[in-house]
Amino acid sequence: MFVLPAAAIFIVFLWLPIAKGFVYSFYQVDFVHGNTFVGWDNYRTVLGDRDLLVAVRNTLYFVGLCLTIGFWVPIFFALAVSELRRFQGFVRASAYLPNVVPLVVLYGLWRWFYDPVGPINAALQALGLDSVAFMTDPDWSMISIVLMETWQQFGSAMLIYLAAVLSIPKDWYEAAEIDGAGIWARIRHITLPSIRNLVLLMLVMQLIATSQSYQSQLAMLDGGPMKATLTYALLIVKYATTKLEIGAASALGVLMFLVLALLAVIRNRLQDKGAGA
Repeated sequence: MFVLPAAAIFIVFLWLPIAKGFVYSFYQVDFVHGNTFVGWDNYRTVLGDRDLLVAVRNTLYFVGLCLTIGFWVPIFFALAVSELRRFQGFVRASAYLPNVVPLVVLYGLWRWFYDPVGPINAALQALGLDSVAFMTDPDWSMISIVLMETWQQFGSAMLIYLAAVLSIPKDWYEAAEIDGAGIWARIRHITLPSIRNLVLLMLVMQLIATSQSYQSQLAMLDGGPMKATLTYALLIVKYATTKLEIGAASALGVLMFLVLALLAVIRNRLQDKGAGA
């Protein structure tokens, strides 16, 4: 009985929309004249859309950039902060502050940073380098978004890693110091092996989160320039809100759901493995 209210909310606001998404993917959705069953037509429509391959490629590129640039930043900062003997609390709070910046303020702030006459280009010109068209150059647009999101979100991940690092018994480090191990040896042979399972879990969680990203791409560039930031999730949003093809958007959502469900299974297996370690 205690669990029933929470279970009801869970079913109504999570599983029911998922089930409706599966159903709508086989219908031409019309909220005025009623829905029409179209079978697999929605899947044929989205699979034949040229933008689908562009969106998949951009999403994979975005995920790869996030893993290459953003995944290791919180680990590095967590290891660095764990070695601090003073001001550790101040550094923790400072690292987390970008995470609480409202998104509207965040996007406006970074559009100013990336402006042709903004502070980043001003610094580059002061160093004698050419300015960069962060927002209008397709080669730089996705990288610019990844840098912005890394700055904003690394603090929360850093605190998770830091908690794991600080939970490692200090006796291990003291014994290593007695044996003459330096800081890099302690990190390599004690810290990293101890948080290995957490790193794997965070890796899978970041894969799931970044594959669903669309807010930054929509707010900053609306998928441009030249569709360089059109991600898979943003394509779903455009089908649903711009083209008003709810059935096709649902079909895209079902395909993403199947892929993310597979990643969720992998995550749960890793979590079980980490719990038993």
